[in-house]
Amino acid sequence: MQKLTLTWAVGLSALALTACSGSEKAPTATDTEVVQNDAMASDTIAATEAMGDKTIVAWAQGNPQVSTLVTAITAAGLGDTLSGAGPFTVFAPTNDAFAKVNKATLDGLLKPESKDKLAALLKYHVVAGNVQSGDLAKMIADGKGTANIKTLNGGSLKASMSGNKIVLTDAKGGKSTVTGADMAASNGTVHVVDTVVMP
Repeated sequence: MQKLTLTWAVGLSALALTACSGSEKAPTATDTEVVQNDAMASDTIAATEAMGDKTIVAWAQGNPQVSTLVTAITAAGLGDTLSGAGPFTVFAPTNDAFAKVNKATLDGLLKPESKDKLAALLKYHVVAGNVQSGDLAKMIADGKGTANIKTLNGGSLKASMSGNKIVLTDAKGGKSTVTGADMAASNGTVHVVDTVVMP
């Protein structure tokens, strides 16, 4: 598996997060706590085992509910990268999230000739640094309802609140909800999402 070399500044300051104004109500500190607690309560993936000594990839490999993500990471040649020092924050789509993608489209992405396109899609789910749900909620509040998050593929995701949940809006206007938050790995943080975001 070819190791891809990525260059980026590591750390929260390297995220180049640009807050922009929005019409949604900015979350309060209490909202932030609810976001974290509710996201974990509604998480379909059990997070009872300690992840701290596992890399993001090792966590995914040990969780059958994200097996499609593991297949995609392998096909894209990103296993070594996402097992590296990082830190990374990954918005990890579940198998159900991948099932929402047109089957022909997904099958095409998993073919060897689509490796670069698949890698770009997966890197759209990754940002540099450790970004907790509380950090996201604060950035949304500071942006009066919206925050732009720069991803490793060079694109941006727009984060906002829907009730007490964090929602990501992709470049095509699609929305993905964080359903499991703040799973700490040895090289970053995982937030589980219910929809694949598209660059």
